[in-house]
Amino acid sequence: MKTLLACLFFLTLTPCLAGKTHVQIAEENAKNVVAVNVAKNDGTTFTGTGFVVHPDGLIATSRHVADNALYMNITFNTGAVSGEAQLVAQSAEVDLALLKIQAAHLPTAVIGNSDTVLPGQIITVIGNPRRLQNTVSSGLISQVRKKANGVLWHQISAPISPSSSGSPVFNENGEVVSVAFGSYKGEGNQNLNFAVPSNYLIQLMQSIGFNPTLPQQSSQQPEGNAFVRHVQKSWQILKRLLKIS
Repeated sequence: MKTLLACLFFLTLTPCLAGKTHVQIAEENAKNVVAVNVAKNDGTTFTGTGFVVHPDGLIATSRHVADNALYMNITFNTGAVSGEAQLVAQSAEVDLALLKIQAAHLPTAVIGNSDTVLPGQIITVIGNPRRLQNTVSSGLISQVRKKANGVLWHQISAPISPSSSGSPVFNENGEVVSVAFGSYKGEGNQNLNFAVPSNYLIQLMQSIGFNPTLPQQSSQQPEGNAFVRHVQKSWQILKRLLKIS
């Protein structure tokens, strides 16, 4: 009986310890993931993925999405299309760029700390593969790779297809921890995909005077207090049932 009650006690903790589901992450972030439409200097067109990182119209994407662009604009998941998007920053060391449109009060992704990412961590990716907007896929952080020049990459197992460059990679809390940019192609290669860690994005934003939306400690604290109260109350009930002093 005591063993059964103890098991029930620990089972009550499971919802408090679990992260968000893929469904929750997709619902919360669908509005801030966008399609980046590009007309190239050579007359060709290209579509990539981006996501809003500041409510005043700042959008993150892969640097190669904007390469040789003559004109760019943004399509939101509602079907709304922006005016011209301007390239305002690009990283010299990783495949990352920032675009700016005339807008305000846009829904914004929360940017997490990529230094906390570990191999095996569950991820959710939202992108526009083959222009299929707001496609949700899942996978793992396969490995954190360090190149010879010291630059870090996240190897991910979530499927990445053409037009997905610039897709946000979310952790279990719904925070962007990296930005997908490419894959190893060729026969026999399966889900060998790569992403730029989010701390590079934070640095790029701050270099042009923008601060990202970070996880709010104030919003997390009440949940932590509720968890502690839940544990304390459950333990008091369990002690009474087991007649523990």
